[in-house]
Amino acid sequence: MNAALILLIGIIVLACGYLFYGRWLAKTWGVDPTRKTPAYEYEDGVDYVPSKAPVLMGHHFSSIAGAGPITGPVQAAVFGWVPVALWILVGGIFFGGVHDFGALFASVRHKGQSIGEIIGDTMGSRMKKLFLIFTYLTLLLVIAAFSSMVAGTFAATYTDGVLDKAASATNASTAMISILFIGLAIAFGFLIYRRNAPLLATTIAGIAGIVAIIALGLHWHPIYLSNTAWMIGIGIYITAASVVPVWILLQPRDYLSSFLLYFMLILAVIGIFGAHPNMADMPAFTSFVLTKADGSKNYLFPALFVTIACGAISGFHSLVSSGTTSKQLDNEKHALPVAYGSMLIECVLGLCTVCAVGFLWKDFSSGTITNPMQVFSIGIAGMAAKLPGLAKAQPVIQSLLILAISVFCLTSLDTSTRLARYTFQELWLAPGETVDDVKGFKKVLVNPYFSSILTVVLGIGLGMTGYINIWPLFGASNQLLAAVGLLAVATWLGKVGKKNKMFYIPMIFMMIVTVTSLIQTIISNVRVYASGASTDPVWDIVRIVIAFLLVVLALVLAVDSLRTMKKQADEKKQAGTESESGAAASEA
Repeated sequence: MNAALILLIGIIVLACGYLFYGRWLAKTWGVDPTRKTPAYEYEDGVDYVPSKAPVLMGHHFSSIAGAGPITGPVQAAVFGWVPVALWILVGGIFFGGVHDFGALFASVRHKGQSIGEIIGDTMGSRMKKLFLIFTYLTLLLVIAAFSSMVAGTFAATYTDGVLDKAASATNASTAMISILFIGLAIAFGFLIYRRNAPLLATTIAGIAGIVAIIALGLHWHPIYLSNTAWMIGIGIYITAASVVPVWILLQPRDYLSSFLLYFMLILAVIGIFGAHPNMADMPAFTSFVLTKADGSKNYLFPALFVTIACGAISGFHSLVSSGTTSKQLDNEKHALPVAYGSMLIECVLGLCTVCAVGFLWKDFSSGTITNPMQVFSIGIAGMAAKLPGLAKAQPVIQSLLILAISVFCLTSLDTSTRLARYTFQELWLAPGETVDDVKGFKKVLVNPYFSSILTVVLGIGLGMTGYINIWPLFGASNQLLAAVGLLAVATWLGKVGKKNKMFYIPMIFMMIVTVTSLIQTIISNVRVYASGASTDPVWDIVRIVIAFLLVVLALVLAVDSLRTMKKQADEKKQAGTESESGAAASEA
């Protein structure tokens, strides 16, 4: 199969999904362009700030993308390109798109509040507390992992305690460009929101600025710091980013960084169509069960659906939709392109990644090139280099792609920190209570500065110690978050009398995927611990306990949501019966 044909078919399918299914969802749910959004109703200049659609889409797309649609398809490629491509297409249109769009719409109709508040409104405060605790712990893990990843792309190399500038040049350039990017974003936000500069002209100037800082950073990078120093520096940055008004940094930074992602995506598409490599070397399908080097089994179900998250459906997306995006939505009609559209664009990136793996399949399958970022950057750069005039540009293109991925990890990181701050604040609020209403010791806990500093200290501290020991559970916990997001929106739609059946199959499927994956984790860790061959039995026990608690959480939430939806169905049926009885009495 030709890679260009795979990508072309995928783009057509995704476009049809947006035009037909996405628009049908908007019509079915009653998206109202004339309705006042929370961004205007609760505008505070800090979190609730109306944003132009392109700016908000840039924020949303940059926040949800990160490295997810690259790492997932690369790791799942061992099952073959057909199951990976099918899950990206089916998952994106009928699972992820519905999940992201539904979470944004529900939050907009819920004062811009999070999924946790929606759960509290439909399933009670106990379920809200459970969900918020789970969400907060998951976000701490995200902060730990992403801060470690970003610091790794910034950190200088030391040989026997002596700085090796030559080996550190690439990382120093990436760090310098990222620092300059922050300054550019602040200037952009000031021009747009305080000087009312035209968006188009300022965007052109911003893109020119991106090119300039990349050129400057590649040739001038005087800052060489250790991994620990960068972790501390990143902690200080994300603390500030989580409390300053969104128009100062979050919106402009994400908007400008989205152009790097668009550049990366366009380059990938052009490279694939231009080189149109044959995917014959990469198997269409390998097996439902694969045996790892250590003898353990890797089953297509649920591994495929846990591994590919951001490229199909990811629980983290619902946090972004209901955490930051809903507070900035200018008009309800923008919810479709911002949420559903961004998800499908992310699917295109996932398909491009599949093509990159196919292009490098011999090196990938032999273990020569397996790091997802390297697979993507080398594969796309290799295909682009086959185009006329770009043969010698492969190293530069590869460096730019790695830079773009690093920028998105940092973008997702500062968004995650703000989301964690929101979540921690909501944990202490009673139904209908706001941060301004709280008194006593809770006043300290919901203070944005306190909650942000606590979150960053915990997240960065975890990133510098043992997050890697529980990171294998992130895939399942993230997909549990997706299942819960689907449950929450479905129950809310039922409560307000709107159709929610399009959520049934996705939420049941994702719940089964999550529970199955967690049970497999429990069994594998118990076996290792019982055999006495464990290298770290304490972490085996920790993983068993966490996985067990997540299974319990999943089952409790599933049972409660089923009860809620059954109650809604009974009330609807009773209302219909009473209406018929009233009509009969009227006729009599």
